[in-house]
Parts: sequence; C-alpha cells; structure tokens
Amino acid sequence: MFRFSPLLLCCFLLFSCAEKEVETKGIIVGFSQIGAESAWRNCNTRSVQEAAADAGIQLVFFNAEQKQENQIKAIRSFIAYQVDVIAFVPIVSDGWENVLEEASEAGIPVLICDREINVEDESLYAGYLGTNAIQEGRSSAEYLLKAFSDSETGEAADRKRPVRIVELRGTEGSSPAIKRAEGFREVLAGNPGFEIIYSASGDFLRSKGYELMCSILEDLDDIDVIYSHNDGMTLGALDAMKERGIKPGGDIIIVTIDAEQAAIDALKRGEVNCVVECNPKQGPDIMSLALRLARGESIPRVIYMNEEVFTEWDDLSSLAPRGY
Repeated sequence: MFRFSPLLLCCFLLFSCAEKEVETKGIIVGFSQIGAESAWRNCNTRSVQEAAADAGIQLVFFNAEQKQENQIKAIRSFIAYQVDVIAFVPIVSDGWENVLEEASEAGIPVLICDREINVEDESLYAGYLGTNAIQEGRSSAEYLLKAFSDSETGEAADRKRPVRIVELRGTEGSSPAIKRAEGFREVLAGNPGFEIIYSASGDFLRSKGYELMCSILEDLDDIDVIYSHNDGMTLGALDAMKERGIKPGGDIIIVTIDAEQAAIDALKRGEVNCVVECNPKQGPDIMSLALRLARGESIPRVIYMNEEVFTEWDDLSSLAPRGY
C-alpha cells in the first residue's frame, strides 16, 4: 500500500497553497466607484477593497465623485494601465458604448456592478452582479397592498379616497431609480385605491431628501405614504417631518430601500414601516467573478444579490447589526 510520508504531505500542501497564490498573484482589477454619498456606498466600497485584499488581487480603485465623465476617464486609464479586469458601478444607465468598445478592443473583460446599463451590443460587458431593483420596487408596493388591506379579508380596505403616495426617486437616469419606480408602479397598476401624487428626484442624498420633504410639506396636504428609493433620502425626510411635528411611521407610512443600520433602527422605533434590503456586500462575489474572467472563463450573464424585506410586523430583536 502506498503511503504519504509526512515530508511528502507537507510538500503537497505547500504546493497547493503556492498554486492558489499563483492563481491570483499579479491579477489587477480596475474598479470605479460612483462616490461616497452614503453609509451604504461606503460599505459597498469597503466590501470590494477587503475582498480584493483577501483574494490577493491588486485593486486599482477610483472614486468618480458622482460624475460619469470621471468614470469614463477612469475606465480609459484602466485600459492604458492594462488591467486584467475592469469592474465599475455605473452612475447612469446610458452613454457607455464608446468606452466599453475601447475595453473590448483592448481585450479587457468588463463586469458591471450594482447598477445596470443600457447598450445595444451586450457583448461589450461580461456580466452584471448587483441588486434586483425592479423587485425592490415590487416588494415596496406589495407591502403597501398588505398594509392597506382589511386584516380579516385581505381585500383592499374601504376608504373614501385613494392612498396618496409621495415618491422620492434616486438619481435621474440611474437603473435603480428607473427600475424601483417601474416595479412599484407595476404592482400598483389596476389598484385605483393608490395614487402617486408627487414624484421627484432627491439624487439618493440625505440633504436633498430633507430639502424635498420640506418643500413637499409646504405644498401638499393629506400625504399617506412616503416611498423613498434609498435610506439616505428617507433619513433626510424624517428630519423634515419631525421638525414640523409630523410623526413618521404613524401620521405618514414610510417605505424605504437599502437597509442601512439607521433605517433598521428607525423601523424598530416605529418611525419607518417597511425596509427593503439592497445588499452592498458585493465584494467577495465581484472578486470571484473577476478571477474567473481573468482566467478567460465565462460567467453568468446576471447575478442578483440575496436581499430581504423587513416590516413593522417582524420581530427584529435577533437581527444582526448591519455594519453600515
């Protein structure tokens, strides 16, 4: 019978570890982030940076500071630097064809992260990893259907007028703003008991959420629901409401997307009624896919992150800290 000697076994283990290092050593990933506008975004960035370090992948990181032209410059610099893989979070959906064609001509695969893009030739990028924004919009509306239904029959509650909804949209032209609005309307379509009375962009920023809400409360009465595309805008809106003696979560139903710790805490306090998760911890998956692309392998066309929905009806006492 053949037996491994202790020395041979050690050599085998060392060779296996060395082989793993060779797989990642020297691989360079260029990553362009859109900015640092929220706790969610900062967590997303940390996740990418930590995952690259853990995998032994060299990361060339660029903060676009909310400007598409900066991202395009960054991608061109990645091409000039001859990185192995380009990954980026597109600020908006349109306007990427030219720079992606340049990456394709250079033979550098591109991974789209978090937000989706619109291009006629989808072969210009290898795949997409991120949030299912249209489902987030659907989940938000499904909560409202349940919240405003008769608790016994499950049918729409008898009301004298429609439920009046104010929507705080994200950045104009971004896929989350487009699809969260689309999914929300898709579910409410055919339900005359709901009416979107106002919709405006707060650019995913807390400061703009506050400003928008101040203006809205000056101009509109009898608001039943605030549907906000992200927690940053929601937290700003809560500040504006409290200043005016309005009880968020009670006087006005609040539905928000992201699931930052601050939003979960507000949910526990009864100031928010529904939080739809958008998972920022994409780094390990991004690096795993980047490694496959660097090896010349194909990857799935679309991968959605696992995400949950938290409501006022849930027991959140055992929910782990979000970390962002």
